[in-house]
Amino acid sequence: QVQLVESGGGLVQPGGSLRLSCAASGSIFTINVMAWYRQAPGKERELVADISSSGRTNYLRSVAGRFTISRDNAENTMSLQMNSLKPEDTAVYYCCYVNYVGKGYWGQGTQVTVSS
Repeated sequence: QVQLVESGGGLVQPGGSLRLSCAASGSIFTINVMAWYRQAPGKERELVADISSSGRTNYLRSVAGRFTISRDNAENTMSLQMNSLKPEDTAVYYCCYVNYVGKGYWGQGTQVTVSS
């Protein structure tokens, strides 16, 4: 089992920044992928960014250049630095961990609201 705890969501004005963090604990394997997903009201959950244990990253096109995903393998933590936020970034953001056999775990989610 893997437990994931997110933090760092909140309310921010358009153009502002937020940093989300995710702490993983439990049965953490060396080879894994961690990711951020988001789900806005009435929409399907979508992948925002992911990062492998070797540091390879992948971004949703609409956030590339504004968001940066990072991780600390020694601490089993992951972060998402979100800059130049837009109202369309408003969603519940979920941390996800996938182990080397493809089993996934989810955090409880953290709300990000971008509004003036």
